[in-house]
Amino acid sequence: MSGHNKWASIKHKKAATDSKRGKVFTKIIREIVVSAKESGGNPENNARLRKAISDAREANMPQDNIKKAIQRGTGEIPGVMYEEITYEGYGPAGVALIVETTTDNKNRTSAEMRKIFSKHSGNLGESGCVGWMFSRKGYISVDKSSSDEDTIMTLALENGAEDFSVEDEIYEIYTKPEQTEAVKNALAAKNIPISNSEVSMIPQTYVKLTGEDAEHMIKLMDELEEYDDVKNVFANFDISKEDMEKFSV
Repeated sequence: MSGHNKWASIKHKKAATDSKRGKVFTKIIREIVVSAKESGGNPENNARLRKAISDAREANMPQDNIKKAIQRGTGEIPGVMYEEITYEGYGPAGVALIVETTTDNKNRTSAEMRKIFSKHSGNLGESGCVGWMFSRKGYISVDKSSSDEDTIMTLALENGAEDFSVEDEIYEIYTKPEQTEAVKNALAAKNIPISNSEVSMIPQTYVKLTGEDAEHMIKLMDELEEYDDVKNVFANFDISKEDMEKFSV
């Protein structure tokens, strides 16, 4: 299994048991504000906002919080506004990283990104330095216990999936970003629960890490994702399942 997918699986499990609900809420609220500002406050006409609201409900965010975040985005009520900035750089052993952030203070976020990268044997690069190594895809994972392989694969491919694979205990589905929701809806219509769903940057090649490099990489990913301004982190590392579990906390 690729490093991305193992990390996505562990990240999802961590989020499901994360006691720091305030931090989860902060990131979701920022996404709701930005998506409402970008394409309006009606989720029926705004796929990105629909996804953010879905994430909010999965996190048990109160409906009033969701409503106020949408109103901030559309300008109906005052509040802090955010801009989106993407950083690119390198981690241990030359691993390529893309970090998507949502911030109300670009200077603060840029300084913190440099600090975190440097702390974990990495460094920030120029815009575009690693982006060419990734392709934007929809990614959906389904636990094997949910249904049989043929059923999942058929549903996925009939609803626009581009690729399907079986890894460890999950089925993995890859789509064009705009087809992700159609595949999710098809699975939901059959009452098949989804373990993880996101629009992700999928690497074209991977860098295999072991030992200290693997440990530094996991700590770098952890600290980046813990930072409030960070929305998503994508990287092209490949770390064994054993090392991933050993060094993940």
